[in-house]
Amino acid sequence: MQMEKVKISSRSNPSQRIIALGIVFAFLYVASSIVITLLLAVLLAYFLDPVVGILERIHIPRALGALLVLLAVTAMFVGLGFLVADRAEQFLAAWPRYTEALRHVTTVFDRQLSTVEKQVAAIAPAAEKGRAPVRAIEPPPVREWLFQGVGSLYSILLVATFVPFLVFFMLAGKRRIWKATMELFPEEHQRRAKEALEKVSAMLRSFVAGNALVALILMLSSWAFFLTIHLEYPFLTGAVSGLLNLVPYLGALLAWIPPFLIGMAQWTKIGPYLGVASVLTLLHVIGLNVLMPAIVGRRVHLNALSVTISLLFWGWLWGGIGLILAIPITATIKVICDYTEGWEPVGHWLGA
Repeated sequence: MQMEKVKISSRSNPSQRIIALGIVFAFLYVASSIVITLLLAVLLAYFLDPVVGILERIHIPRALGALLVLLAVTAMFVGLGFLVADRAEQFLAAWPRYTEALRHVTTVFDRQLSTVEKQVAAIAPAAEKGRAPVRAIEPPPVREWLFQGVGSLYSILLVATFVPFLVFFMLAGKRRIWKATMELFPEEHQRRAKEALEKVSAMLRSFVAGNALVALILMLSSWAFFLTIHLEYPFLTGAVSGLLNLVPYLGALLAWIPPFLIGMAQWTKIGPYLGVASVLTLLHVIGLNVLMPAIVGRRVHLNALSVTISLLFWGWLWGGIGLILAIPITATIKVICDYTEGWEPVGHWLGA
């Protein structure tokens, strides 16, 4: 009896790929706190790794260098937090004055809205006048959407607690982790895997450093502008507005909220509001369309369509934190596709 050779193919069919992607997305949604914690730790580790490398070159042990860098970063954030908290305390002390102005604005808006409703009801057909009004479904609060991916306060504290430890272990054990990662791949594929990982490392490091630099420029520019127009609490307002201005697309509108809220107690005409909106929109355009491509664009290599789709998807999946992680995740996927046989067209499409 002649033995037939049976060739087993490891290639998956389209339906299996769709099921696998569905399982991955379900895991990303259910385990969002874990995944977000890991991704934030990876980004921070890539950003701090060059500093640890410099300390290692001057004969400081890598573990000690990682500890010193983390302590320095923690001290910087604590100092910045105290500075912001001091300004925030002054703002909260004057909050009744701003709530009164906000209450006045909402009252005027409600009156105008009631007038419009009465005018619409007066011209409505007779058959529709007797119907009960349809109650609109209110959208979820902005705060709930912003923290959708992180979840409860407990989850936020969990993220803040684990990220420093993860970053320290990643920095201190970089060589062992790198060697173990290479051993996960067959020997004939290790060269391509090394090239892909090095490209991902350079891209992530450039992305984090570029965003930090652009955020600093936007914060300082907003602070200087608010000082020029004599807006109260210019540092606090400039810091918050500058960070919000960094959000792709939505940042141009989100950055208006802090100065508009503070300006309600100072401005009675529409001119200052239009001026603030124009300047902050200009800063947004310069930051994300001039500075960001010049600093980060050469490393990321994503087209505008793929960036927009990634922002929509990850923002829907994880809320506000998804907007922050969308571009580095998509850029990493592109690099992996570029170095994976059969997935090169996907990488080419993402960067076309």
